[in-house]
Amino acid sequence: MSKAFTREGDGQDDEDEELSPSLRLPPGSKNYMTRRGYDALRAELDQLVRVERPRLVETVAWAAGNGDRSENGDYIYGKRRLREIDRRIRFLIKRIESADVVDPERQRELDQVFFGATVTIEDVDSAEQQTWQIVGVDEANAFDGRISWISPLARALLKAREGDTVRFQSPAGLREVEIVAIRYV
Repeated sequence: MSKAFTREGDGQDDEDEELSPSLRLPPGSKNYMTRRGYDALRAELDQLVRVERPRLVETVAWAAGNGDRSENGDYIYGKRRLREIDRRIRFLIKRIESADVVDPERQRELDQVFFGATVTIEDVDSAEQQTWQIVGVDEANAFDGRISWISPLARALLKAREGDTVRFQSPAGLREVEIVAIRYV
């Protein structure tokens, strides 16, 4: 069959398979998220729906009016980008609808590590200190000190208390860290 008659998938059925493993939620788990992460997803969705998509639709409509679509780069690229935007919009809507927003401020009295905690740890071997906030999978960014609650380090830290030593498997091998401080900001 000619490739011209095959249809490119719309991405709806295989959307979850396309996600990187770090964005996949464990089966049956909730999509925990901080207020900041939830607001960021809402802002991105709003930007795509109100600004980027309408602007791109205009461009594609203009390009379609220019004649032969098979050799029209603006039209071809625009349609491809429109599919990408639509896929991202569907993804954001699913994540926002399934979000379970947790406010770290409401957990101030806790002396254990739970979702939303900002934890300072010290490596037992090197005495190097690091500070991490445990956040949702969609808002994790190691460069900003935010790790996903499903990461090996976060899982090891959950329910631990200040002064506890925990072990976890890192890419560099088995590590042992001591919890120096826990705060909920």
